[in-house]
Amino acid sequence: MEDWANRGATTFKAYTQISTPALSAAIDAAHRRGLKITGHLCSVGFREAAALGIDNLEHGLIVDSEFVPSKSLDACPSMRDTNDSIYRLDLTAPPAQDLIRDLVEHHVAITSTLPVFETLAPFRSPIARRVLDAMDSSARQEYLDIRARVNHDAQSQWGELLSKEMTFEHEFARAGGVLLAGLDPTGNGGDLASFGDQRELELLVEAGFTPTEAIRIATLNGAQFLGQADRIGTITPGRQADLVVIKGNPAIHIADVENVEYVFKDGAAYDSAKLIASVRGSVGSR
Repeated sequence: MEDWANRGATTFKAYTQISTPALSAAIDAAHRRGLKITGHLCSVGFREAAALGIDNLEHGLIVDSEFVPSKSLDACPSMRDTNDSIYRLDLTAPPAQDLIRDLVEHHVAITSTLPVFETLAPFRSPIARRVLDAMDSSARQEYLDIRARVNHDAQSQWGELLSKEMTFEHEFARAGGVLLAGLDPTGNGGDLASFGDQRELELLVEAGFTPTEAIRIATLNGAQFLGQADRIGTITPGRQADLVVIKGNPAIHIADVENVEYVFKDGAAYDSAKLIASVRGSVGSR
């Protein structure tokens, strides 16, 4: 960590198999230098991580293993066991509400990644033409085959898990928690960078946020968490001139966020349609 911090890294990520002592040491080391640490955790539960002082948790409730009855200290349960525990979890009962309270009291943010979970839910993920066009032929066919299997999985829990994640994130934010937005372009290949960020906004609105709240989660909240709100996150004189020009009004109709006409980077305008055309058929080719 020290080497990367010396090179200018400002945020570090702990991953699933980290032990409690190692996570505690990493958090202390990061905080001594005024840096932040996030985590996609499994071996350590969310409330444990909050007590240790972690700054952010990736993906939300769905990956929190602390509700698995058979979980052992510093052991990562199977994804099936974690999914089963969340599937059975009553969000109105004390265990879930205590988790929300603890995270808020410890000032732990959560990064929402709803689009990657949506691709796992039967009959949920829209197969947008623009997404398919961005893939090379083999990646496209592989994704379509996977989606067909997902849609025919009568035992899938992912529809309910996605719904619970949405409810959890909304309640977490309403309780005063800081929600951030991401996409996590992994999973079964259907959650593509940039397109997935736009879908995240739409899913946040489906989860109960207003379009304006969703936009703030995806922009200013992230800037504030990173300590960069004086430079990015809002369209304000003196801020960095990176922004998008959209046809429509996503503050009223969030789906308009997909209608990007121009992207400004360092004050220079780029035609969105030309940018997308330049990479058509390339996702999965390299």
